[in-house]
Amino acid sequence: MSDVAMPGSTAATIALSIHGPAGVLDLVVPAGATPVDVAREYAAQADVAGIPLLQTALGERLNAAVPLADAGIQTGDLLVATTGVHRPRRVTLLEAAKNAPESPALASLVAATASLVAGLAAWYAGRSGDDTVRTVAVGLLLACALGGALPIGRHTRQRAAAAPAFGAAAAFAALHEPGVHLLPAILGAAGISAAVVAGIGRALAVDDGAEVATVWIAGGLTVFGCCALPTLLGWDDRIAWTLLVLMSMMAARFAPALAVDVPDEALLDLDRLAVTAWSARDGGRRARRGRVVVAADAMERLVRRASRTVTGAAAAVLVTVVIASPLLLTSATIDLDRIGARCLVLFAGCALLLAARSYRHAAARALLRLAGLGALVALAVHLVAGPGAAHLDTFGYLAVGLGLVAVAAAVATGRGWRSVWWSRRAEVAESLCGSLAFAAAVVAAGVFRRLWEMTS
Repeated sequence: MSDVAMPGSTAATIALSIHGPAGVLDLVVPAGATPVDVAREYAAQADVAGIPLLQTALGERLNAAVPLADAGIQTGDLLVATTGVHRPRRVTLLEAAKNAPESPALASLVAATASLVAGLAAWYAGRSGDDTVRTVAVGLLLACALGGALPIGRHTRQRAAAAPAFGAAAAFAALHEPGVHLLPAILGAAGISAAVVAGIGRALAVDDGAEVATVWIAGGLTVFGCCALPTLLGWDDRIAWTLLVLMSMMAARFAPALAVDVPDEALLDLDRLAVTAWSARDGGRRARRGRVVVAADAMERLVRRASRTVTGAAAAVLVTVVIASPLLLTSATIDLDRIGARCLVLFAGCALLLAARSYRHAAARALLRLAGLGALVALAVHLVAGPGAAHLDTFGYLAVGLGLVAVAAAVATGRGWRSVWWSRRAEVAESLCGSLAFAAAVVAAGVFRRLWEMTS
């Protein structure tokens, strides 16, 4: 046992065991000693030629300029004195992946890309016409869906969020037949499959982060109801696409109200509400006034849950609008129904763009804006490539004129939608677009034309 002589106070010391070529030596050194000081003392006590290098028990060399206390060395640690060349321990790729910190943003991006690839694979397998390709694709998609729903490994939340997309893709690849006009029924089956996989993932989840699974379940059941009802009643496909566009427009407005569900005990002290005449006379604890303090971690959990719910709902709105809008426009073949479909897509897209301004969550706001722009892009493509393209000039002049008016108004105010005046006008415009979308849905679904034919 030996002490290393160091200048300054020696109140804080560290007891170490040094293993080296001369055996084991126990030293008690000050916390401010450096590895060079300890190595020099070891060489002097063990009668070793030269000053050895100090390493930890795992083979990590200690920095000679950093004190032992700053390097994380504590009392009872084991150090190795070596005179050879330091060779760091080789880390394999698998060990590096296990030791790497989690990156939720990158995992979410990979999960979204995998969901998109799953949809493309289902589309190719459904239209290939080869039974072998279809069977293999369905099997792989089902295996990925069930594997992603299992709470095993890292990034379980991101994998569970993408697993229902693989289930929906597997159902689409298994049921789709080229040339068969049962697309609403196929999409309804895909929606219920996604809801089932999301339910499995929610039941197996070990934490409370099941908000995205709840959105998948609600969205899958909604798609199934909107697509299965017209198919069972023998209605036209336009009714299913009309219902999906309307439900997406309404979800953008009502999703935040359903996401933020604050418990009553977080706002009120329920014990103080039960005040009777006897408790009021009592001078004890119940008669004293107090303040209710809401825990910060509880509010943080509430905000995180609401944020995931709103983001998932916005993503569901984006996917539904991007898929249902072109289908609605292409399925309307009669002139009167075509006008209603175009008006519905136009007003629904404008309503989504106006609803996005009220969102303070950046990701949800961007997704809703993409949904509105997707509907308007689908309408523009249909106007250019669809029937009635001769009337495109008038529509283009009108759109350019309205755009110039909006730009001039925005430049004049300089505050966009942030001022109270603009906010009120935006509320009125959003309500007007929603009302016009409901009115256009009656025409797009063929109800107005059917009533006209019955009375004419």
